[in-house]
Amino acid sequence: MILHKLAAWRPRRLLGAAVLALGLMFTSAVSWAMRVSPMVAEMTTTGVGSAARIEVGNVGATAMPFETMITRLEIDANGDFIETPADESFLVFPPQGVVGVGGRQVMRVQWVGEPNIETSHAYYLWVKQLPIATETRPPEETGGGTVAVTVLYTMKALLVVAPDGAEPKVELVSAKPAMITPPVPQVDPSLSDGAPVEAPPAEPGVEIIVTNSGNRYALMSGATWIIEGFAKDGAPYRQELKTGDLSAIVGVGYLAPSGGRRTFQVPTGGVELDPARPISVRFAN
Repeated sequence: MILHKLAAWRPRRLLGAAVLALGLMFTSAVSWAMRVSPMVAEMTTTGVGSAARIEVGNVGATAMPFETMITRLEIDANGDFIETPADESFLVFPPQGVVGVGGRQVMRVQWVGEPNIETSHAYYLWVKQLPIATETRPPEETGGGTVAVTVLYTMKALLVVAPDGAEPKVELVSAKPAMITPPVPQVDPSLSDGAPVEAPPAEPGVEIIVTNSGNRYALMSGATWIIEGFAKDGAPYRQELKTGDLSAIVGVGYLAPSGGRRTFQVPTGGVELDPARPISVRFAN
């Protein structure tokens, strides 16, 4: 099962958290839980801002060994993530460790890449839980066959590195009515006996395309979106979306610099907008 939680508009973090559970079974239960904070760290290429502190917490019932890795993150116009290895751009200390039950481990993440980048870059810091030996019960106690279950978590924190003075420049390209289908939840096949997960029904919405010609990324869920138009029956329509609402719709809404382009689909609460009349979209801090 993969869960994504993302948020923020301008110098803040997140892009997200992704949690990956491996080997999930219902024949037994082992308690594992990890927390990573902050989920977004904004950094500079030089000075005190070129280092970030990321905390890993263990709220599970057993000791939690972990290791880290870093990938460069790029997002295409459809919002699909493209990741490539980038460990050489950062120094992470410690790069691995063991967090006791109820304990915390603070990692220092230092940028060691090019000090004179022209535009902001985005990276994921992966914190990967490692397997440890688990106790198994002998066949005579389980009625035949031993049972061992391992549930591992991987969490991703967003690292964004920007040159001094960099600024986003977000512009609306277009906004038009559209029937939109919420994304299909990603479910571990063992939870559904391998049956495909049914897609949610389509609902009225608006398709919004934006671009960023600045040299700094923008996190669109950190802005307030004001959408105005007219319903098909002629009634005025207005929707104001703030960070909490947007996080559930667009995630963090990461918009890359230097011509980055994204398409967002926003539901309109069951209201079908009139395609013959203009739709305005404004972004406010």
